[in-house]
Amino acid sequence: MRIDLLEDTWEREVPHDQFAYLRREAPVFWHDVPDDAGFWAVTRYHDIRAISRDHQTWSTEAGSTFIRTPSPQELEITRMMLLTMDPPKQTRYRKLVSAGFTPRMIGRLAETIRERAARIADTVAEKGGEVEFVSDVAQHLPLQTICAMVGVPEADQKMIFDWSNRMIGFQDPDFQTDSDDSNDAGAEMFAYCDGLVAERRADPRDDILTVLVQAEIDGDRLTPDEIDAFFVLLTVAGNETTRNLISHAVLALIERPEVYRELAGNLGDDDLWRSATEEFLRWGSSIHNFRRTALRDTELHGQEIAEGEKIVTYYASANYDEAVFTDPHTLDIRRTPNEHLTFGGGGPHFCLGAGLARTQITAMVRELLRRFPAAELTAPPRRMRSDFINGIKHMPVRFRL
Repeated sequence: MRIDLLEDTWEREVPHDQFAYLRREAPVFWHDVPDDAGFWAVTRYHDIRAISRDHQTWSTEAGSTFIRTPSPQELEITRMMLLTMDPPKQTRYRKLVSAGFTPRMIGRLAETIRERAARIADTVAEKGGEVEFVSDVAQHLPLQTICAMVGVPEADQKMIFDWSNRMIGFQDPDFQTDSDDSNDAGAEMFAYCDGLVAERRADPRDDILTVLVQAEIDGDRLTPDEIDAFFVLLTVAGNETTRNLISHAVLALIERPEVYRELAGNLGDDDLWRSATEEFLRWGSSIHNFRRTALRDTELHGQEIAEGEKIVTYYASANYDEAVFTDPHTLDIRRTPNEHLTFGGGGPHFCLGAGLARTQITAMVRELLRRFPAAELTAPPRRMRSDFINGIKHMPVRFRL
């Protein structure tokens, strides 16, 4: 079988056939990359979980989280982001913002999130049920929530959305206008953050940005660039991933009307909604993969991996591993246990916003099903061209009133 896990493949489909072959025949597979160093593709659940927890062998800081090798300037910037730090540095920095994402804090936000979801669902009814789902529905709840937590004024949220698309969608021509567009979007976002930081120094508020402005690490204040990097990671990651998870959840239900009806008929069953949300998360893994770099010569499944080589762990494969999930290609809203790896395989890079994402997915899908007994696509969805983000760009939907 021809194996191609780069961006053109993902624009067409999730390559489940390739992953099934690799899990069975070559769980550690060398993948060439045109005009760049290749990588080892790791596709089995238990391998990915173990790698995620072993930062002493597999580093994010030594390279990056993306498949392609960054320039020295890009690497310097990415190393200021929590996502690309290794412990113990990563552990210290993670504590700065973790207080905003505790179960207690998410519990306090839950009612506000439900109210926002209800208002968004009401706008769908006002449109007669026919919407472009990504732009009319899915983007709003994550964007409103994370911007409110970080401290972005409501009037500026559209700018955050546009910058986020340009930065994450750098492989997709619909989002990138030229080769420097992603870097330009990052620079614009940094400059915007600098303005908010100046406001918080003069007028502290109850938001995460104020926490970053006032924070100290080992007696030192965060530099302006470090604050900017935190801001970008929180706003972009908090927006993009949950937006796509909501889109994938609704698409999965539309394609399975019997499951849609079952869930819509049990709106008050909290246990069912909890298990359904976990299944949505497994089904529509928001991040295809996560790259690390070997810090020493090692071996995995008989393959010798040299210090400095890239490995790429595929969550989209792990979540469909037959050795862990029974009938993985069946959307089972009662699946239990369901220890998917959508938020990472544990360890230092387990997603800080996991609880927030769960709350938003449940709220948004529940409010839609509360109002609409059925839904259908009015045109095929269009996927993002990206070997990192499992994105849906466009999804025209007609909800039946």
